[in-house]
Amino acid sequence: MALDEKLLDILVCPQDRGPLLLVGDEYLYNPRLRRAYRIDDGIPVLLIDEAVDITDDAEHKRMLDRTSGDVG
Repeated sequence: MALDEKLLDILVCPQDRGPLLLVGDEYLYNPRLRRAYRIDDGIPVLLIDEAVDITDDAEHKRMLDRTSGDVG
């Protein structure tokens, strides 16, 4: 299930309040903190404790390559 564009425009990272990138239909990604927030059944899970930290440079690049290019 795709996220609504209006929703993407207002969603921000709960930690730094910066914009998020949509990675497929799976994640919202904060490239500044290298943190990925999963999307469950079309619902973003924006909980810091449940985010995935991307520490590997290659994985970070893959996340950026998979983004829709839209900043939320």
